Amino acid sequence: MFEVSTEILLLLVLTGFVAGFVDAIAGGGGLITLPVIFMAGLDPITALATNKVQSVFGTASSALSYARGGHVDLREQAIPALVSLIAAFAGSLLITVLPTDFIRLLLPFLLISIALFFAFKKGLDDTSRQRRMSQGLLLVTLIPVVAGYDGLIGPGTGSFFMLGFVTLAGYGILKATAHTKFLNLASNFGSLLAFSLVATPLWATGLAMGVAQFIGAQFGAAVAQRIGAPVIKPLLVISSLSLAGKLIWDLF
Repeated sequence: MFEVSTEILLLLVLTGFVAGFVDAIAGGGGLITLPVIFMAGLDPITALATNKVQSVFGTASSALSYARGGHVDLREQAIPALVSLIAAFAGSLLITVLPTDFIRLLLPFLLISIALFFAFKKGLDDTSRQRRMSQGLLLVTLIPVVAGYDGLIGPGTGSFFMLGFVTLAGYGILKATAHTKFLNLASNFGSLLAFSLVATPLWATGLAMGVAQFIGAQFGAAVAQRIGAPVIKPLLVISSLSLAGKLIWDLF
């Protein structure tokens, strides 16, 4: 039934749970799952496609949890989600034809900058502030750019959405996290649709990981909503720095 051995499957399921918990709070779930998925001996495109299968469950779980908590208006976010889905779909289809080396070189430094911003910027809490960019402008700038990047490369998507929502939309940390998860769900789904056309994910394995991701994300979102910025900010900083470190290690 499953495409991998029992030992690898159990490791992947456990990894999915941990990734779901962390990702629901601060993002970076792919940093945890992708290296373990590669242990199954998959080529990069199949590994990315399988990762999208399970990550859809995690982001869906956390997005629903934040919506139930009243932190996201699903009707209001329908159009941004559609834009995110389409942009990620396009990004994933372009993954085999667009040069991504420059982005991969620049990405670690962007992530370090984001980590430093959230670590040292004073006054960042769960309180919303004055909006600096209209919803319409966000729809044609931040959302398609970040979602397209998610489909094309992926790592750090949550950090980029968070930075945009805090600095441009004026959201507090908890509200920014909630909206990040909802749009990340849409971009993950769009990317999965595209990968389904150009690759063959390990569907059974990905679904098993997805169930574990869903459960882990429920716990993570509950912790984030109970504590808010004091738990989200440190984990976001750690997640961004860890991802930057891994990317630099892979490069050099």
